[in-house]
Amino acid sequence: MKSDEYYMKLAIGEAKKAADIDEVPIGAVLVINDEVITKAHNLRETQQRSIAHAELLALDEACQRLDTWRLEDSTLYVTLEPCAMCSGAIVLSRVKRVVYGASDPKGGCAGTLMNLLQDQRFNHQAEVVPGVCEEECSELLSSFFRQLRKRKKEEKNRTTGST
Repeated sequence: MKSDEYYMKLAIGEAKKAADIDEVPIGAVLVINDEVITKAHNLRETQQRSIAHAELLALDEACQRLDTWRLEDSTLYVTLEPCAMCSGAIVLSRVKRVVYGASDPKGGCAGTLMNLLQDQRFNHQAEVVPGVCEEECSELLSSFFRQLRKRKKEEKNRTTGST
């Protein structure tokens, strides 16, 4: 059986694909019985769809590929802690485990801001494993946003004529 770190590295590879096309670098990989079922990365900007998060794309493709909405024996690896929307989809899809890299203090719903994945009021809870390859996942995001701020500052300076 491959390790959580192995699959998180695949999710990081997906996140890098997102960064390469100027998307927020978040990647997701869905695994069942040690087999990668789907891989996805953020496509919100590319598709101009608010729901084109890596997790939702991976879940949707897995449901189509497996011809079921119940992903009961699956583990979802994602480079950033899932938001409320993605956490809801994870619960509704019956994902067994969620392994994430970087915590999200502003929107994380797998234990940081709130914990929708383990809320006993729902009819399904997922096991949550935080912080796998956390440093690498965090650095990918930090670097992306640093570069984005730099580009925006340079563009602003070009249009205003200042340096």
